[in-house]
Amino acid sequence: MRRFPLHTLLLMLVALLAFARLYYVSHQAPPAPAPGKAPAAAPVKITPPDLGPAACRGLDAVLGDLLQSDGGTGGDAGTAWSDARRQLGDCPTPPAAACARGPALASRAPLTAKDDLPRELLATLCERCAPADNPCGQAVTRALQEAARRENPPLQEASWSLEHAGPALGAACQELARQAVGPAAVTGAEVEPQLLALTEALAPTCVKTGQLPAPLLNAAAVQQAQRAPMLATLNRAGAVETKPIEPDQPAGPGEAFRAFDRDELSGVKLPMADAGMGSDGALRLGYAPSLKYVVSFQVRATGPGSLRAHVRAPDGVGHAQPGGEGFFVDPTVCRFHGTGRWEICKPGVPLLDVDAVSVLPERPGVELKELEIIGAR
Repeated sequence: MRRFPLHTLLLMLVALLAFARLYYVSHQAPPAPAPGKAPAAAPVKITPPDLGPAACRGLDAVLGDLLQSDGGTGGDAGTAWSDARRQLGDCPTPPAAACARGPALASRAPLTAKDDLPRELLATLCERCAPADNPCGQAVTRALQEAARRENPPLQEASWSLEHAGPALGAACQELARQAVGPAAVTGAEVEPQLLALTEALAPTCVKTGQLPAPLLNAAAVQQAQRAPMLATLNRAGAVETKPIEPDQPAGPGEAFRAFDRDELSGVKLPMADAGMGSDGALRLGYAPSLKYVVSFQVRATGPGSLRAHVRAPDGVGHAQPGGEGFFVDPTVCRFHGTGRWEICKPGVPLLDVDAVSVLPERPGVELKELEIIGAR
């Protein structure tokens, strides 16, 4: 039997010990930190923010240089404007700093100017800037605020800004509803003529793009009537089959049902509405579900008064419903003289999404003999 030489065995033993040592070192847990000494923090890799394409990163500087020039677009200056337009074309979402150049561009690019390069640049900027930074959306908001202060913002400029608001169109139309159309649909609210004129200029774009609720628009058209006749022309509600519809939830005097019993000899005495009644009036006629379509009112009473419709509105527009169940506007839809004979009130456009109708007498002792509300669910 052949024996291994002693030195060979020793070498094999040394190799085995080295392997065991390497295995032990590579698999043991890291040593605990000394008492009072925190472990060393792992290095943090800092990733620079993504500033988008190169065209976006340098866009603000390019626009700033253009706006600091003499304002012309001929020759070399015209080439600079064209180059800026191409760079903007390569930037899908301009940075906020570049979007903030919008007002300065607008002042250098009036709608009446023959040179349209600055205006084209502004249009592209508006159509690409995010809603929060959008110069056209901000221009619409400023125009609404100016009109509410009885100032006269340029209507054509405001309309152009709304048409080119791009991703900010929805927010701009919401501002129109909140600041203008909503107040115009509320009884008793004083709406400045400048604000009504601006509303007539802006509403068509919001209606065409489906950004303005038809119930709110029609309510404003009924409330303002000849103060804003353009609003009535925007009605898109088609004709439907209608009939008298009795209320589901009358609230008021105990004999309220007598106003709907088809007996012209009976009626209900209406108390004068006090401050706590608000828009509900002396008699509130609720509908559940709401009336989708109301075209006219027929009243027989022995004294003067008015009817108000409660029309659903977007959040934050008009009056808050009791209990926080939404918002509504309350246009006056009928004023009756109370001669004891039938009187017919037909609003200029149909009322949509009507939750209730309120009856408000103008003096004590008014008796409501009969009331017919013509509509459809």
